[in-house]
Amino acid sequence: MMERTTETEITFAHPFVLSSLMVPLEAGTYRLVIDEEEIEGLSFSAFRRTNTQLEIPAIATRVGTRQRLRVSPQELEAAQAKDAIANDQPR
Repeated sequence: MMERTTETEITFAHPFVLSSLMVPLEAGTYRLVIDEEEIEGLSFSAFRRTNTQLEIPAIATRVGTRQRLRVSPQELEAAQAKDAIANDQPR
């Protein structure tokens, strides 16, 4: 079975909260790591997500250690949507 890992970056303009953490994460750009495995038996190439991890702290933060936090793709999408709505609010 073929597996692949994709690394991308996501940016939050405002602090955000994930259920697996007790404190909000700071606004910034974070590395997102997605692991997928190939779905076998199809006549075309297709993959299913098996793991989603957010590397903390934010990329620009200068620290000696980093952690990867396993996150739900749905919770992460909801946090991004909330951040986008906050960007649209007048100040």
